[in-house]
Amino acid sequence: MNNTVIFSILIALLILNVLWNNWPDKNKTKESASGQNLANDANTKLMQLQAYERLVLLVERIALPNLIARLNTPGISAREAQVLLTQTIKQEFEHNITQQIYVSADAWKAVKNLKDQNIYIINQLANNLPPNASGVDLNKLLLEYLMTDKKGNLYEVASEIISHEAKQVL
Repeated sequence: MNNTVIFSILIALLILNVLWNNWPDKNKTKESASGQNLANDANTKLMQLQAYERLVLLVERIALPNLIARLNTPGISAREAQVLLTQTIKQEFEHNITQQIYVSADAWKAVKNLKDQNIYIINQLANNLPPNASGVDLNKLLLEYLMTDKKGNLYEVASEIISHEAKQVL
């Protein structure tokens, strides 16, 4: 055999060796990227579920019956109770405002509407009370309103929307 043929065979073997050794690396890279995408998807789902969980908790915390029970302070005026209730709702909402990044626009809108509606109801009913009314009077009026008006149960609707969407993420 002449040197040219031997040299050509050696080059061909070298090329085959390089291709053979690098081919599995491409597959590993694809598998690694695929696994990384799955991990990212799992992390995203986990973050979404945590956000929905926090929003359910927020809805429960700003639901008027729960809020009244938690913040019932004997001896304060209706005006003081009004400020306490509305400020607590605003603080709870602001504390969870970043959760909107992870949930649907409808879920966030339901929570925002609940916050706005609760503040509106508290302010409207408080403004209808006489200046010397107590916080107990305001709480009683709020609970009576909730028992008679279907709009008072918006927290149940918001909670159902959030729960439904969380189940879809699963």
